Amino acid sequence: MRVFFLLVVLSSLSAGAEKAKNVILFLADGTGLATVNAASIHGYGKPQSLYVQRMPNIGLSETSSASNWVTDSAAGMTAIVTGQKTHNGVISQGPDAVRGVKDGEGLKTILEYAEERGLSTGVVSNSSMADATPAACYARANDRKKQGEIFLQIVKPRYGDGVDVVIGPGRKSILTQTEALNVDLASALKERGYAFHDDFASWDASDTQRVVTLFDSDDFDLGEAVNRAVTILSRNKKGFFLMVESNNHSKSPQKDLDRLVRFDEIIAGLAKNYRKNSLLLFTADHSYDLRLPSGKKGDPVAANMRFDGSHTGEEVLISAEGPGAKKIRGYMKNTDLFRVMLDAYGW
Repeated sequence: MRVFFLLVVLSSLSAGAEKAKNVILFLADGTGLATVNAASIHGYGKPQSLYVQRMPNIGLSETSSASNWVTDSAAGMTAIVTGQKTHNGVISQGPDAVRGVKDGEGLKTILEYAEERGLSTGVVSNSSMADATPAACYARANDRKKQGEIFLQIVKPRYGDGVDVVIGPGRKSILTQTEALNVDLASALKERGYAFHDDFASWDASDTQRVVTLFDSDDFDLGEAVNRAVTILSRNKKGFFLMVESNNHSKSPQKDLDRLVRFDEIIAGLAKNYRKNSLLLFTADHSYDLRLPSGKKGDPVAANMRFDGSHTGEEVLISAEGPGAKKIRGYMKNTDLFRVMLDAYGW
């Protein structure tokens, strides 16, 4: 009996120490609890039907920045990927930064930790790839508006060989701003070993390791982008880190709810193959003033949404599964999520 008890204890300790090979961070930009609830009704005709609402580990994340109760995406994402709060408009620099005036302490991101350890990394989004959320993963800047300077950090990484897969929109503005800095982006990317595309049709068999694809608009299949990224990143036997963003706060409730339902489908699809060896973490950088103040069951929910068009400061959903997911529970700070991801890898 004593031997059996010892085996049970050791088994429990071993299970508790299980580490993630991969971490996939799903960032639903501007997605508060009201949007999550409405998207479930919009997509399935009833509440609590999204995959992220049924993941086994659920919590709520506080979202304030270093100096404001209501964060923007720059400060919100910085907190998530570095574990430290900063001021609105600042990208992965400490609160000693003065927006647009003075750099702050450089903050090391979870993506950079992964690069340092030889894992593959990727960022996929339907927001500009130099915008705040993806930028916070790979760049540092005292002002999120410096998108040329921000994107050029793709070719000047601080750790490892830099982000391996970059897929999303923003092509025109990124090329314009990098050209203004006297940089030929296509040549710079080629020198760093990237294939550079403006769509998926131009991909070929050689695009198997380092790829940058910048679309002219956000009208592309995010699910296809994620699948292509995972196919490349999963070739690394050491594992990978991937951040996937869906921008779910526009001026159209219909578009926002459609996007969140689709994002949820993407998460559910990946979970089938990756929940055993990967931490799958869903959250938002901040909430948004999209509310459901009225409406009868059976009526189109998007038509009844109240939209005031501003960020808000209440907590947002965290959902997780896979190795390390049990640390997601109760009320948490946005900065806690960095430690959850780091711990999942065992670092």
